[in-house]
Amino acid sequence: MIKSLLIANRGEIACRVIRTARKLGIRTVAVYSDADAKALHVRMADEAVHIGPSPARQSYLRGDKIIEAAKQTGAEAIHPGYGFLSENADFAQDVIDAGLIWVGPKPESIRAMGLKDAAKKLMAEAGVPVTPGYLGEDQSADRLKAEANAIGYPVLIKAVAGGGGKGMRKVDAAADFDDALESCRREAASSFGNDVVLLEKWIESPRHIEVQVFGDSHGNVVHLFERDCSLQRRHQKVIEEAPAPGMDEATREAVCGAAVRAAKAVNYEGAGTIEFIADGSEALRADRIWFMEMNTRLQVEHPVTEEITGQDLVEWQLRVASGEPLPKPQEELSIKGHAIEARLYAEDPAKGFLPSIGNLEHFELGDEGRVETGVEEGDAISPFYDPMIAKLVAAGETRDDSIAALTAMLDGTEVWPVRTNAGFLLNALLHPDFAAARLDTGFIGRNLDALVPNEAPNVSIYRAAAMVALAEAEDGSSGELAGFRLNAPARRSVALSAAGSTRIVSPDDGEIAAASGFADGERVVVFYEGQAFEFGRSVRGSATAAFASNGAIVSPMPGKVTATEVSLGDHVTKGQRLLTLEAMKMEHALVAPFDGVVAELNVAVGDQVQVDAVLAQMISAEPSAP
Repeated sequence: MIKSLLIANRGEIACRVIRTARKLGIRTVAVYSDADAKALHVRMADEAVHIGPSPARQSYLRGDKIIEAAKQTGAEAIHPGYGFLSENADFAQDVIDAGLIWVGPKPESIRAMGLKDAAKKLMAEAGVPVTPGYLGEDQSADRLKAEANAIGYPVLIKAVAGGGGKGMRKVDAAADFDDALESCRREAASSFGNDVVLLEKWIESPRHIEVQVFGDSHGNVVHLFERDCSLQRRHQKVIEEAPAPGMDEATREAVCGAAVRAAKAVNYEGAGTIEFIADGSEALRADRIWFMEMNTRLQVEHPVTEEITGQDLVEWQLRVASGEPLPKPQEELSIKGHAIEARLYAEDPAKGFLPSIGNLEHFELGDEGRVETGVEEGDAISPFYDPMIAKLVAAGETRDDSIAALTAMLDGTEVWPVRTNAGFLLNALLHPDFAAARLDTGFIGRNLDALVPNEAPNVSIYRAAAMVALAEAEDGSSGELAGFRLNAPARRSVALSAAGSTRIVSPDDGEIAAASGFADGERVVVFYEGQAFEFGRSVRGSATAAFASNGAIVSPMPGKVTATEVSLGDHVTKGQRLLTLEAMKMEHALVAPFDGVVAELNVAVGDQVQVDAVLAQMISAEPSAP
């Protein structure tokens, strides 16, 4: 078994590898950029080496620095994780040439599957069904258009070196082909340095089915069943599950058998994924599922396979790289239950999924289910890397069980001030088409408006925020006075502002959202159904209000309150007497600085107050009843 391991990656996958290595007694070495100097994977590893500035091309993509770090620390092996250099055949070869163990497939296997056209030809020769299309060497525009006409529209133009949705164009009619081809080639050349394309028949209701395969150096290859990764946004996976809904045993045997043949065709060692596209317009059938490509690395979504098989795929990788045979033969592998994974991204769905960066001042993902993350509360989300901050994985006996468990995990997600897609993911899980497993890669695009949550809080969330604010006040120094009202029954209320408006809110006036939250100085933050809602409020002990200037009624000196002329929530006019304070044997009238509403009344007759104490708070905005 390998004794020491360098992880050439960052974030949650580096933490994931470190956990298994630690379980196996393997010493771990992390590498980090400037941005990751205090990252969780650095803190978890036994040793860490700085490899460059924050941009990945100057750090995590510098194979020479990574190999140097391995030699410097005495690491025997390098695990590439996923992304960065994980599918770079030249880097894999450099690792081997340096006398180190490469925890991954042989470089020639990576190369064989690296170009989509060559891979599809190889798969066809191995008896693996491939999507109807054109893989020819003649790349002239006339030939490509003629082939597209022969295939029949719609067709997909795809860069042979592409990935992540780049270098792909759907063409619906012959009149659109020339412009789409030029655009695709231009993007492919810019992104991959290779403008060669292939053509595929466009599948109208495509489902993304992939099979986990594993090979060893003893000639053994097995599959660990399939996953459904159809829920995608702009060709990026969002929610994955295993096994694939609607996959019967006969179809599973055919598809997984084809995946094993594909892996054997390239003498595969280690973890890999054979990706298929299925026609989802009808039930899954073996004759309507075709090879798409192979990912020669561990996948982001590998936890769902681990959950249904009970196997640790990182441990399998390390054992295979150490020269051991596969831990289990095919006949000892089986499916138990169902698992779903959601990718929690630092992005704001309400603002077009723009990335969200900053410090995780509040970060709570609960203690239910399985959480894979590379950050903790207080860590920073930087602009330099992928915005995925965690994977939430739920498993159950049935698909419905796992959906319910993951829904609960997302509902309990609390992240602030970084924005996340938790509410968006929750809405996807609750959509009736998802519950009924009516899935294809267009699901999110068709339902986008329904899936993006409303960023404006409703009345029940306002009331939840009021509860949080009042609870915080009652725990503080002025707790006994919170909600006090002269000459009337006690009525708890608080002034809150959000989305450009201000309300006097009482939690006693109706339904309260089942939310959680915290109050912090001038703000209240409430978490509900995966979303974070921020409310402004007036500040105790300060002459400034969170949402209205000069609204704090401040004691000019130490004294005693001898009269209160108003009650909480009263409308008052500029110059109207609010309070009377006796100090130095004289009475001082405190008046309203502008027309408005009494948002806070923090004192009662007879109270002794200190200088600069906030006695009351006014807001100028016209309140709207909740």
